[in-house]
Amino acid sequence: MTINYKRALETAAKNMILIHRPATLLKLVLRIIVRKAKLKHAAALLYDKKRNTFVLTDSKGEKGSKIPAGYARLDPHSGLIKFFREKKNYLINKEGVLEFEAIDNILNTQKDLFSKDKVLKTYLQETRYQMQLFDVFLCIPSYAHGILLGLFLLGKKQSEGTFSKEEITFFVALANDVTMAVRNAQLFEDLQSELERNHRLFIQTAEALASAIDAKDHYTHGHTERVTNFSMIIGREMLKNRKIKVKGNFLETLRIASLLHDIGKIGIPDTILSKKEPLTRDERRKIEEHPLIGSTILHSLQELEEAIAAVKQHHENFDGTGYPSGLKTDEINVYARIIRVADAFDAMTSDRPYRKAFNKQQACEELRQYSSTQFDPTVVKTFLEIYRRGLIQ
Repeated sequence: MTINYKRALETAAKNMILIHRPATLLKLVLRIIVRKAKLKHAAALLYDKKRNTFVLTDSKGEKGSKIPAGYARLDPHSGLIKFFREKKNYLINKEGVLEFEAIDNILNTQKDLFSKDKVLKTYLQETRYQMQLFDVFLCIPSYAHGILLGLFLLGKKQSEGTFSKEEITFFVALANDVTMAVRNAQLFEDLQSELERNHRLFIQTAEALASAIDAKDHYTHGHTERVTNFSMIIGREMLKNRKIKVKGNFLETLRIASLLHDIGKIGIPDTILSKKEPLTRDERRKIEEHPLIGSTILHSLQELEEAIAAVKQHHENFDGTGYPSGLKTDEINVYARIIRVADAFDAMTSDRPYRKAFNKQQACEELRQYSSTQFDPTVVKTFLEIYRRGLIQ
């Protein structure tokens, strides 16, 4: 049966666009090569810049014929790699491919070629040995901006026949498409790694800020960490029981909002935060500014819109009697409603300069009493259930 290589190439190219992981991409390409050309096996060597080595990333084909993935690693100075890195392959074949059977013919007949390039013979001998070692019949290089990105190592056909010119042209075209796709996939992975690194750095910064806030007030030491832990337990339970409709990364946003909920206290004088006597009306008003101060500090971080709203709203009451905006029920975002309960529970169960801590059972009774007035009843119900099960310590 005649294979429509042009159509196969177009299909492969379309599929490559959708893949952002080099290893997954190579699996796809090797599967196409083995199936379309009916090979005994095929493998891909891909350059790993972190380890400065070429790794056999994946292989496909018959059991006992294919090379196990991860089995082979070739140093950049090995014969096979040097041969293609230094582009000696183009001295042998204008398309840059190398057939095993052609090597013996070249070594025996191309005396003039070796007189012009003294090391070519050594390279070819080493290349022949390594191709024989891997039972490779055809090598197809993949270059990006003139730099060797990887090699496709193809075994013999199942029919033991030779490769046609059309098949080799298909392999070369496929390798060129793979070069661009793998390069794009690597850039995507690098970007993803950078984003993850920046995300970890942001979380560490948020945790450091939370510690700095807690350090301002001896009586609330560890408050932010506890509120974050309580909030996350509540959030997971509500997700599990489908008590909330979420968009995006709900738990991640909840964590950030919890960590930063009191960041506005940076703008409150230490004399007020650490005052041992009950606060005056003016001092209470000053304290009540911290949600607005916090949201102002964070307002330029547009990707944290929901978390910033929670920072601003975490002292709003469910019945509209809270501050700073007098929001009520669903006007208050769900992150703020969760933090409101977690924050209140920790405040009640912590010592204050003007009162001793409630025990946990007393704090739960307060939450129950003020459910639907200060607190979202769904959040309170969830909290009391997880407290009953011993998940809140």
